[in-house]
Amino acid sequence: MIILALLPEDSPPNLLVLWWTWLGTLAAAALANLFAKKVLVRAVRAIIERTRATWDDVFVQHEVFQKLSHVAPALVFFGAAPLLFPASGQERYVDLVQRLANAWMILAGGRAANAFLDGVVTLGRRQESTRDKPIRSYAQVVKIVLWLAVGILVVATLMEKSPWALLTGLGAMTAILLLVFKDSILGFIASIQIASNDLVRVGDWVEVPRYGADGDVIDIGLHTAKIQNWDKTVAAVPTPAFLTEGFKNWRGMTESGGRRIKRSLAIDMTSVRFLEKADLERLGRIQLLADYLTERGSEIEQWNRERDVAATQANGRRLTNLGTLRAYMQAYLEAQPEIADNMTFLVRQLAPGPEGIPLEIYVFSKEQRWVQYEGLISDIFDHLLAVLAEFDLRVYQRPTEYVLRG
Repeated sequence: MIILALLPEDSPPNLLVLWWTWLGTLAAAALANLFAKKVLVRAVRAIIERTRATWDDVFVQHEVFQKLSHVAPALVFFGAAPLLFPASGQERYVDLVQRLANAWMILAGGRAANAFLDGVVTLGRRQESTRDKPIRSYAQVVKIVLWLAVGILVVATLMEKSPWALLTGLGAMTAILLLVFKDSILGFIASIQIASNDLVRVGDWVEVPRYGADGDVIDIGLHTAKIQNWDKTVAAVPTPAFLTEGFKNWRGMTESGGRRIKRSLAIDMTSVRFLEKADLERLGRIQLLADYLTERGSEIEQWNRERDVAATQANGRRLTNLGTLRAYMQAYLEAQPEIADNMTFLVRQLAPGPEGIPLEIYVFSKEQRWVQYEGLISDIFDHLLAVLAEFDLRVYQRPTEYVLRG
């Protein structure tokens, strides 16, 4: 009645019919949109929720069917176009409406396909076999191709041209396209090489010093990889940087089952001396050294006796407090259950220098968790620093004000 009131009183009957046709088409499009969203989409969602499979729920979460439902009103306009322009000579308007409806449906299909790819990425991250693969970067490449295809189809539809004719014209723009999509092409190639060579996976602990990144890889995209640092900040590293820049991946440590401990004690060289008989008796009461002192003492005594070594410290072989400390450190670490005995196990003396004589521990911890790992190192060196006095050795450190005053 409102439409009739707006029309002039002398409006011809066919104009009234046309107005009612337009009104009915708009109402039908709105109803089709409502029916698709409220009935069809809900029905599909209800069916999916009742199935035992969980993979189809992902596409509901990403609203694939919701976006696909936008095709419904376009179908109404496409079918009603001849009714909206029934007069002769208006075929061009019919064709225009249908072309616009086709473009609308292509865009709606592109959005649905884009959401479908997002669902595929989510499914890939749930699977154990593909969780550490750069799936999102591949999906981004597919999306670029998808939207290029959608754009070409939409333009071809609106211009009434063949898509192949547009593609032929794009061939002359190859250089420009390569320049525009240079980063995407480099990122795609880098993603392929990273995946094929298994350089980086999601979840790896990596260090990329140039970009201030030191933490876990949380995402590998087409252009950048996101790394969550240990201070919970997120660093963005260009994906090609893993091929062109130096970086360290700690995955090998994780897979080996051990984490390296490489740390040294600096011993004051002036405190190194030979052990006397009283020292041997005192140190022999240390359980970890009892067998060592007995066996080593017998070996040295026999060696000196066979060569008739004179009884002076400068001749023959003698036990030192530094060598005995090294033997104690070896035995102490062997007794620790947290130290891996099937990996490199070394207690060595490094070259003396201005900072004393370094006694280095080079072993592997079974504990890889950061907090527990650091706690284990602290416990080991707390004990070794405290036990130095038993060997009459001093740790080297630069003189402090307290020492100078003393």
